[in-house]
Amino acid sequence: MSTPTTTPTTTATADFVAPAPASRLERAAAALRENGFAVEILADAAAARGRVGELIPDGASVFTGASETLRLSGIEEDLNTGGRYDAIRPRVLVMDRATEGDEIRRLTSTPDVVVGSVAAVTETGSLVVASGSGSQLPAYSGGARRAIWIIGAQKVVPDLPTAFHRLEEHALPLEDERARRVYGAPSAINRLLVMHAEPYPGRVTVLLLREAIGF
Repeated sequence: MSTPTTTPTTTATADFVAPAPASRLERAAAALRENGFAVEILADAAAARGRVGELIPDGASVFTGASETLRLSGIEEDLNTGGRYDAIRPRVLVMDRATEGDEIRRLTSTPDVVVGSVAAVTETGSLVVASGSGSQLPAYSGGARRAIWIIGAQKVVPDLPTAFHRLEEHALPLEDERARRVYGAPSAINRLLVMHAEPYPGRVTVLLLREAIGF
């Protein structure tokens, strides 16, 4: 799919790797709060791992989006194998998509909590999510009662054109490499979700990290 061609503020791929400085994190956090998102700036993935455990009540149904941030931080393992929650992802992975497709879609679209990450967050308070299958997007956009997104500092960009550039030139190649290795198939930006605001106060919590993690 194509994305807007407005000239991005940032053009070098290397700019998408280094953690954003504290001033940019604070600007992004302030803009997100103005747009209805709850935001916490945390030191690192370890702090986010502990905070996620505090935010999700025992027994809640939890769906984790496919995310290197969740995998590398250990959050994915905590949520899907720890036994504290009704973990959706392990359940749907063993279900038959041909005969249980409707149930799979229901489970992944309306969990109590969805946990994942995003491709980019702008200093103007928008969040950009890309997906090949779209399986996490219904829960992200409103189907889940609560959403928690853990975002590394390297994903903070000035504006939406730069966010799209980061997605296409940096995140997609890395995700494509991962998908070919894990699934034996390429990745693609088949679906794109841009969240400019959250109309339901308290539904979304953004854990913005000071360190880089994920794609």
